Amino acid sequence: MPPEKPRRDLTKVKMMTTTTHGRPAPRSPWKTRYFLDTEFTDFDTSELISVAIVGEDGREFYGERSDFERKHCSDFVCEVVLPQLGRFPGRSMQLTQLRKELLAWLLLVPEKPVPVLCYDFAGDFELVIDLMGGALPRGWKHENVVQKLDVMRRLEYIAAHGGQHHALHDARANAYAFR
Repeated sequence: MPPEKPRRDLTKVKMMTTTTHGRPAPRSPWKTRYFLDTEFTDFDTSELISVAIVGEDGREFYGERSDFERKHCSDFVCEVVLPQLGRFPGRSMQLTQLRKELLAWLLLVPEKPVPVLCYDFAGDFELVIDLMGGALPRGWKHENVVQKLDVMRRLEYIAAHGGQHHALHDARANAYAFR
C-alpha cells in the first residue's frame, strides 16, 4: 500500500502577494477582481437571503437579510442554507439597510485599478443588481468567471474550510479557485 500523501494546509497558502500596506495585491495592475456569491430562497422566487463579496485585495463584504420570506425557501435552502445564517454577529439586517451598507462598501473601493465584480452564476449578479436598484456604482465592471474557476481548487478550499452554500465561504472559495 503506497504511503498516504500529506494534506496541504490551505490556511498557509496565499492566493496573492501582499503589498507594503498589508493588503494583498491584485493579480493584475489594471483591474482588481471581487468575487460575488449570494444565497436565495429558490429558483422560482429567487428572493435574496445573503450576499458576499471577496476581493483580491483582501476587502470583504457580507450581509444577511432578516426580512426575506421563509415560506419561499426550497427544502434544500431550509436544510442547508438557513442553518448557516447568523454566524457573523451584526451582519443580519433588513433589505433597505443591506442595500445601504452594500452601496457604501462598493463606493469605498478605489476606481483604479478598475474593480470587477466576478460571479459564477448570472443569478447572483442579477440579485445584486436588483438590490442596488438597477446598476453597479460608476467605474465598476462585471464578468462571469465560471470558466475560469478551477473546480479542484474550489473543492480543496471547501474541504479545508467548510461552509459550502454560505455566501461568504463560497465567495472565498471562488477567489481561491480563480485561475
